[in-house]
Amino acid sequence: MRVSQTEEKGSVMKKTKSKGNDWKKVSPEKTEMFRNAFENTFGFSPPLRGRPAKNPDLKYKPISIRLHPSVLDWAKREAKKRGVGYQTIINEVLMKAAA
Repeated sequence: MRVSQTEEKGSVMKKTKSKGNDWKKVSPEKTEMFRNAFENTFGFSPPLRGRPAKNPDLKYKPISIRLHPSVLDWAKREAKKRGVGYQTIINEVLMKAAA
């Protein structure tokens, strides 16, 4: 049986698990303070992070719908051919019919 290098040296590595709730929350006021300090120090604003907010008129609305299995199979096959999600295929067909 092969012994790992850490066992050969006699050290034991312990795995620790983080629960995720031990992170410190930063308030919006602190965030603004940090952004202002960055801008005052470097002379430019730090880049914004994350995806920009969508126009509320363009946001998709989550719904639940029941489809015949053959329709769903077709949408998934078509999506795989085109390299997109099957919901995108269904949405395109419905948008074309609604126009």
